[in-house]
Amino acid sequence: MIKNTFLFFLLIIICSCKKNAEKTHPIVQDITESVYASGTLKSKNQYQVFSKVNGIIENIYVDEGDLVKKGAPILSLINESSKLNKENAALAAEFNAYTNNQNKLQELKINIELAKSKLENDSLLFQRQAALWSNQIGSKAELEQRELVYENSKTTYEAALLRFDELNRQLTFASSQSKKNLLISQSLDNDYIIRSDMDGRVYSLSKSKGEMAGIQVPLAVIGDTGSFILEMQVDEYDILKIKPGQKALITMDSYKGKVFEATIQKIDPMMNERSKSFLVEAVFVDRPETLYPSITFEANIILQSKKNALTIPRNFLLGDSIVIKSNGDKISIQTGLRDYQKIEVLSGLSKEDELIKPME
Repeated sequence: MIKNTFLFFLLIIICSCKKNAEKTHPIVQDITESVYASGTLKSKNQYQVFSKVNGIIENIYVDEGDLVKKGAPILSLINESSKLNKENAALAAEFNAYTNNQNKLQELKINIELAKSKLENDSLLFQRQAALWSNQIGSKAELEQRELVYENSKTTYEAALLRFDELNRQLTFASSQSKKNLLISQSLDNDYIIRSDMDGRVYSLSKSKGEMAGIQVPLAVIGDTGSFILEMQVDEYDILKIKPGQKALITMDSYKGKVFEATIQKIDPMMNERSKSFLVEAVFVDRPETLYPSITFEANIILQSKKNALTIPRNFLLGDSIVIKSNGDKISIQTGLRDYQKIEVLSGLSKEDELIKPME
């Protein structure tokens, strides 16, 4: 008697649950399958401005938002040691200039002329002594003495020529080296003026006058004024579905209630190990009037679309392909496209079938 009573109440509970369960019918409507992604805007050709040298910011020539031309100065740095090195290089270049050392060469030229004159005189005396000796006049010792003096004069003259050539080579080298060092110093000095690499807009300045600037910290951000790139992160689970040319629907908090169309342009082939996602770039088809870098957005990348598809809510699906009819029967269906709310039914159901939402 008690057992029958329990079964009776259990049947009532089951029937009550079926009666109170959420129900639906398949409906015909358009469906679009898409991949969700989020990201930020980036100005085209946007880059961070770095300094090649360390120094203190002496002047800032632009403000955030200013338009700049390629090569225009952004800011300048000052470094006392670099300034002193440049001055030293200029002094060395002046001191070692070839034209400023002609007196040293002139001195050797005079010595060469003196040695040459002595050589010519000693050569003449040697020839005369040799002529006398050929006529048995004089002694052999006198001839040998004249020959020795002549050979010494010849050696002295040749040594003077060598000293001139060596000094000339040294002065030429010192002059060229000093000029090169000055050019290097001037080139390094140019590094203390940071210039724009492109025609664009200054979007940010991270330092102020008087602050220290290093080679590892960006000083500014410069980018294109009219073109923007949508950079989004796509999960590795979805990346194989993404192809260049696909359409993406963009929403931004800056433009609430509006949807903008974009086109996938580039897929970075290297996965971000930390986030397990891939960087995907897109461009606006019709861009909003006003945009700024780092504005956040959400995107739905369209994979496929279908009109007049038979659909059911996704939360009425049990597992991947099972639905529950209102009579309690569980049946397997074939599914097609799906979005975040609904899924297409290819076979197994009709518009007349009534379904029960599975218990959570």
